[in-house]
Amino acid sequence: MVEHGKPRKAAVAAWIGSALEYYDFFIYGTAAALVFGKIFFPSSDPTAGTLLALATFGVGYLARPVGAFILGHVGDRFGRKKVLVLTVLLMGASTFLVGCLPTYGRVGVLAPVLLVVLRLLQGLSAAGEQAGANSMSLEHAPENRRAYYTSYTLSGTQAGQILATAVFLPVAAMPTAALQSWGWRLPFWASAVVVVVAFVIRRKLEETPVFEREVAGREQAKLPVAVLFRDHWADVLRVVVAALIAAVSTIFTVYALSYAVNSAGLARSPMLWVGVLANVVALAAIPLWAALADRVGRKPVFIGGSLGCAVLIFAYLGSISAGNYVLVFVTGILMFGVVYSATNAVWPAFYGEMFPARVRLSGMAIGTQIGFAIAGFTPTIAAAIAGDKSANWVGVALFTAGLCVLNVIAVLTGRDNYRVPTPDLGRKAPAGGHRTVTSAGGATA
Repeated sequence: MVEHGKPRKAAVAAWIGSALEYYDFFIYGTAAALVFGKIFFPSSDPTAGTLLALATFGVGYLARPVGAFILGHVGDRFGRKKVLVLTVLLMGASTFLVGCLPTYGRVGVLAPVLLVVLRLLQGLSAAGEQAGANSMSLEHAPENRRAYYTSYTLSGTQAGQILATAVFLPVAAMPTAALQSWGWRLPFWASAVVVVVAFVIRRKLEETPVFEREVAGREQAKLPVAVLFRDHWADVLRVVVAALIAAVSTIFTVYALSYAVNSAGLARSPMLWVGVLANVVALAAIPLWAALADRVGRKPVFIGGSLGCAVLIFAYLGSISAGNYVLVFVTGILMFGVVYSATNAVWPAFYGEMFPARVRLSGMAIGTQIGFAIAGFTPTIAAAIAGDKSANWVGVALFTAGLCVLNVIAVLTGRDNYRVPTPDLGRKAPAGGHRTVTSAGGATA
């Protein structure tokens, strides 16, 4: 039985921690799109500089699978809380140091090298953040509201994006010389405050009852990843492919911003406001989609969101190409704020419910971070597809829609475990049927 008040405390802690963690992660993406190509790479070829800056954004995703193996092991072997404290300290320190880096004009090639190293550390941290927060929320949640409570983690991620984008609004409005010399550093230095707040919150978290029962019952795996790939390899692969839906986020937040400002000639501030407003809408949409998924199942909501994104990406990039600010705002908010939120609301529960507690954090971390690593390079791939011709946005839209279709196929092949009791998740159903969840959240035979 779930103790009264524990689900809410775990969900709120996941929300706040995730918001603070992903503030750090996403300010890098915004800076990469607006500034880094000009200050960390040679100025002789602006197109190449933009491409390289976006590639450094992808490097953070490349580090994620490595971090997933390390932090997944820590979380399943030693507890969810340890992972959540470790990730926020690592993210905060690496983000602050990005703001202290010298530029290419001062130290040459050393500048982008240091930038890549710190981006790798950010990626290692982010690898364990969502999986740890999702595991914590799912294992504290009532059985009939797991999607709702785990969705707080992704709502926190959206809040982090709002903070990251909003903090760049006044910075982006600065004169170009001030922006490129010192203005861009301010959001990174602000992470010093962020990390202190997040650390205090995470230190007060309580370990989940599910993990404590494993420790007491000696059911822990000494090497969780070995058990994971021996018994649950198919679900790990399924999560990898399903996690490609994150390409919608990276295309929206990084490529589309760079394309709008650097190729289509749109102003920086309105494009940043599209991201802010879309994420504000997402804060309201995510818990509503999650509540629906607790009633009708994870798959219908997830698949509907994926197919909607496949269609709306054409409308959004087309609006940018046309230079129509009204359509940019409408299509951007509809796609990212409403439709994409359906996938974000569901995947924390859908993925977590595939695995038993002894390998849950590893399974979610490794599966999602490999998929996210691929998605992290989609802005670079998109920039290569488009080249220097704005008319090539159709190719980028087709590429993004194709990844959405792959996501749908992966989700269709998975089991919808939304009625399976939490202790039985990831286990084979007993002969003669399976247990279901009553309206009050209790299990019945």
